[in-house]
Amino acid sequence: MMRFSTLLKNPADWMVGHGAETSVVLTSRVRLARNLHDVPFPGWARKRQREEILKQVKEKVEHIPAMRDGFSHELSDLDQLQKHVLVERHLISREQAARNEGSGSVVNRKQTLSLMINEEDHLRIQAIRPALQLKEAYQLALSVDQFLEEKLNFAYHSRWGYLTACPTNLGTGMRASSMLHLPGLVLSEQIGQVLKGISKMGLAVRGIYGEGTESMGNLYQISNQSTLGESEDAILSRLDRVIGDVARYELQAREKIMETNPLKVRDQIGRAVGILGYAHIITSKEALNYLSMLRLGADIGILEPEVKEICDRLFMETQPAHLQWRSGNKLSPESRDAIRAKMIGDQLQKVLVPAINILEENTNNSKSDS
Repeated sequence: MMRFSTLLKNPADWMVGHGAETSVVLTSRVRLARNLHDVPFPGWARKRQREEILKQVKEKVEHIPAMRDGFSHELSDLDQLQKHVLVERHLISREQAARNEGSGSVVNRKQTLSLMINEEDHLRIQAIRPALQLKEAYQLALSVDQFLEEKLNFAYHSRWGYLTACPTNLGTGMRASSMLHLPGLVLSEQIGQVLKGISKMGLAVRGIYGEGTESMGNLYQISNQSTLGESEDAILSRLDRVIGDVARYELQAREKIMETNPLKVRDQIGRAVGILGYAHIITSKEALNYLSMLRLGADIGILEPEVKEICDRLFMETQPAHLQWRSGNKLSPESRDAIRAKMIGDQLQKVLVPAINILEENTNNSKSDS
């Protein structure tokens, strides 16, 4: 069984090192909600029943070939900090982090598959892939679903489909989403119009940690809202098409703003370089917003390509629970802000001077062209 420290030793497979394909769409995630037949949903089950379900399901999950030698723990064995780290990695939900007895998490070594046991439903099967790969993520989750259907009796109705604790998940039980980086649309002030259009198509737009969270670092999560009355293929195809359109709008917005107001873009990136490189205190929200600008700079060729991978890693490592875990103890917000600033400065140090030089050269060239 993988230890918690081993799980965190390296970034998840989907987090870094994917180049141009993750310029706009960072990740694609598919989650399938499943429940056992003739057993109370977790919210209605007694502690003893939840513990029996956890034992039964966890044993089957651990025998899935893709999950062998992975991370498998009951949440009651983890402290609050460890659970919050898993939330920041999108491996468990905030709702599951609030649960203890009779709830568990199983994650494969690459962190591309995670299974939540006794969250809102008896089982949540989640697959994450880099870039716009919704159908690939679905196939990964489906392979686990099919394996378990041979071992477990899922609650299924011939008319209503898979039965779930929340009626909004009834039918396919599938939630699919992609995380997008949209600084071009934000800088060009088109983001409101685009998000309004997405909502009109029956899709949901949320922040970095899903429902009820705000957008930070120009990161937006787009997902389906309906699970009943449509097939999985139809839902995925519609979502894939809309997200592909948004990604194209973002690239067009970046190109246009570099043509019409390049100084504004370079100013935003330059400020980010200066603050992240030399700040002594920085909040997690500030860090995400400035890292977003550095990532944009790398994507459009103003900064070196390696900056992007550093930013992607820092997006996760500078979150509050990750900082505290690496420090080995609980930290006050002020201490976290100081440690975060030093971590970012240290990791960006080798690219800061070249970045400043490049920005100055580009700005001087822009002035001479005008």
